[in-house]
Amino acid sequence: MKTLKPIFDAIETSAHRIREAITNEDLCYSEACNATGDMQLKLDIQSDLIIAEEFSKITAIKEIASEEKEESETLHEEGRYCIAYDPLDGSSLIDVDLSVGTIYGIYDREFQPQNMIAAVYVVHGPRLEMVTAYKGGVRHFIYRHGQFMEQETVSLNEKGKLNAPGGTQQYWPTHHKKLIDGLFAEGYRLRYSGGMVPDLHQILLKGGGLFSYPGTTDKPDGKLRKLFEVYPFAFVYETAGGEAIDDKGRRLLETRCDDPHETTPCFFGSKYEISKVKEAYGIG
Repeated sequence: MKTLKPIFDAIETSAHRIREAITNEDLCYSEACNATGDMQLKLDIQSDLIIAEEFSKITAIKEIASEEKEESETLHEEGRYCIAYDPLDGSSLIDVDLSVGTIYGIYDREFQPQNMIAAVYVVHGPRLEMVTAYKGGVRHFIYRHGQFMEQETVSLNEKGKLNAPGGTQQYWPTHHKKLIDGLFAEGYRLRYSGGMVPDLHQILLKGGGLFSYPGTTDKPDGKLRKLFEVYPFAFVYETAGGEAIDDKGRRLLETRCDDPHETTPCFFGSKYEISKVKEAYGIG
């Protein structure tokens, strides 16, 4: 933890600066698209620049990769850590004042999931919150009285009550729709905002449930990016006692990433909900 403290400090500083930008800056779209073709808000670009600037001050950081950058960028050749981040997940929700977030995956020397040693995400909502996953547990912080104050250690129950199904329903495979309908028939509550950070954060703090983003007829490889979104949350959920798999039943943290912007179908949840995914998808 001691060697990562400057990185966590830079994440906290970035969180304050991004929060300030969200509150005060222009919400308009820029004239650019990111590497996967999404239109970029000016805030997406500004958030990316803020994080890159803070990380550039830390010599232990070798390389960074961002959802908003085409390629990874070397900061310090002699550094050890590689950090992939989504600067402003769910940024299209800002104009209706819903929660958004920032996601970080911290890797030791190489951008592969087996090299991940920590994950962090920040929630920009009614409160500024941060969750860190590191060896030993998942820690929850709320910004109060000028500092991030630690709350309870977070863990998932064996079974939850929330269901957050992503993707456009008309493009779902039949077996996926059956899975989602089955959970609702068991009494699960719909909780889906269109933002990965607030939806997974809610499931985590409420003790469990399922967040799913399947392969669909329009996006057979899913929409969410392994390096910036999927691997960090897989690390968080496994550290909290849950599971995170793809549509073949493989642990997401055991799949490879051959391109910084590679996507995958993904499922995050408590053990019970993941067992229902495997059952619906015919996974042994």
